[in-house]
Amino acid sequence: MYKLDIGWPKIPEYFTGQTFCVAVDSLHGLVYVGQRGDNVPKVLVFSEEGYFLYSWNNTVEMPHGIFVLNTATDSSVWITDVGTGKYGHTVKQYSPSGKLMQILGTPGNAGSSLIPLQFDQPAEIFVEESGDIYVVDGDGGMNNRLLKLSNDYKEIWLTGTNGTGIGQFKIPHSVTVDPFGRVWVADRDNKRIQVFDKVTGEWLGSWSSCFSEDGPYSVRFTANYKYLIVAQLNINRLAILAAPPVGSIGDCFMVSTVQLADETKPHLVDVDMKSGAVYVAEIGAQQVQKYVPLS
Repeated sequence: MYKLDIGWPKIPEYFTGQTFCVAVDSLHGLVYVGQRGDNVPKVLVFSEEGYFLYSWNNTVEMPHGIFVLNTATDSSVWITDVGTGKYGHTVKQYSPSGKLMQILGTPGNAGSSLIPLQFDQPAEIFVEESGDIYVVDGDGGMNNRLLKLSNDYKEIWLTGTNGTGIGQFKIPHSVTVDPFGRVWVADRDNKRIQVFDKVTGEWLGSWSSCFSEDGPYSVRFTANYKYLIVAQLNINRLAILAAPPVGSIGDCFMVSTVQLADETKPHLVDVDMKSGAVYVAEIGAQQVQKYVPLS
């Protein structure tokens, strides 16, 4: 279903750290990459053709997840930061050029509080055009929860504690929302995807049969919302799953896979909702690769 675009990016040497996350701004043809390391720019910006454009480093310690929001009036880049220094344990909003616009959480302090809002290694964020925010918190800290926040950053609902039961999590690692009012969470160490009602937070179902070999690291829909792209880091694979239409979640059905090279370690992915291209952030290979749909 996909083939590797070997010409993306044009100059891979710009990847100077560990590439943990990638986000596509399909409206403006931009690709944002979050990387970690000492004395490296934490955010790299490429064109969708693969040309390096610019980088920034302002107040980012250890990026884990990244998301681009386009509204009618502007664009912004949201980053979850799992650093342990003075900027860590936060979710931050930046302008496309890297100007810090908003901080959620208590910088430098891990916690579970809602007032004031605190996170512990927040893994990923998804923001709807309405401004509603979904955060999976976290990547191995004290919290195992999914929060929905309003556009003024107040809690709408919260679900999840540490555990293996329905609606519980062990490292909720990635989150996305479909057009049918459902929130999808990669419940990584429980080796399953769980699904919730975006209005109420009610549990709608889960998939585990596709993940006996390795848990899901990412959840992202293809441009037509017919499939989910799931990274499986430990087996160096992308799984392409059939996405159920409105109604029952049903059982997991693996339509296809993309096998990556050994030690590639795909961590998180994003999809260009215009072209359908899939970008994969690989922490083993220390690069982002672009896969384009076979027509």
